Amino acid sequence: MSATFGFEYPWVFLLLPIFGLCLYLCRPRLATLLFPGATWMREAAAKKGSFERVLRFAAFAMLVTALASPVERSSVAIQNDKGYEISLILDASGSMAQNGKFDIVKRIVEAFVKERRHDRIGLTIFADFAYVAVPLTYDKASLLRLLDKVEVGIAGTSRTALYEALFMSTKLFKDSHAKNKIAILLTDGMDNAGTVPLDVAINTAKRYGIKVYTIGVGQPGDFNPYVLERIAKETGGRYFDADSVEKLKAVYRTIDRLEKSEIKADRYIKKSYFYIWPLAAGLLLTLVILFRRRV
Repeated sequence: MSATFGFEYPWVFLLLPIFGLCLYLCRPRLATLLFPGATWMREAAAKKGSFERVLRFAAFAMLVTALASPVERSSVAIQNDKGYEISLILDASGSMAQNGKFDIVKRIVEAFVKERRHDRIGLTIFADFAYVAVPLTYDKASLLRLLDKVEVGIAGTSRTALYEALFMSTKLFKDSHAKNKIAILLTDGMDNAGTVPLDVAINTAKRYGIKVYTIGVGQPGDFNPYVLERIAKETGGRYFDADSVEKLKAVYRTIDRLEKSEIKADRYIKKSYFYIWPLAAGLLLTLVILFRRRV
């Protein structure tokens, strides 16, 4: 947001030199009495008249300033769309502790989240069971703080409730009206919890219009590529496998590019008016002038 200060009617200030000339050239001619030796009286009267002209000019200047309408204009940009709604689904089972995989994944996901400035993002963690760690939110700072504290074993270490995680994450979109809803599911294993059937998880994602990107991490045989590919294909997403850090980074960059938010901004001008201050000053000086004349 940028702000500029100015006047709506600056031409009104042309009245100031006209009024100034009138103060000195258009004095009223009044009947006077002359006293011999009264020089000091004339000097006192001249000083009093000069001070009053200054007051009158200052009062008029304040009133003219108010009439010119001092205003601060602020240009404000408003995003007119909501970007994407993204559910991050991370495997935190015991196997993710091998070779520091989970810590590597967290760093890459953190970088991804920071790039999605205009999106609502949620986080689901799974191992023996699945749970929603962060509902869909624009508060990236809170999400990143919580993600940093998530460790392997937080949801158990012996099983992989992959289908349950997908099913639970879809519930984040139950009341969503977003046009763009995606989920990014990362795992290095196969579902062995048996809590939710695969078809149920996929159909629920399809019912809510969620495009699922699946990522298999590790070596062939660690995860079931056919299941991950099926999930992605049936929901309109894509399947990736990543057996190195660089490949995993490339996967998130690809998803970021494929689902880039097109943010369009409407701009409007906000005006703040300040005429009340010079108006009040002008009226106060006018009262001072009237009081001096009565004294």
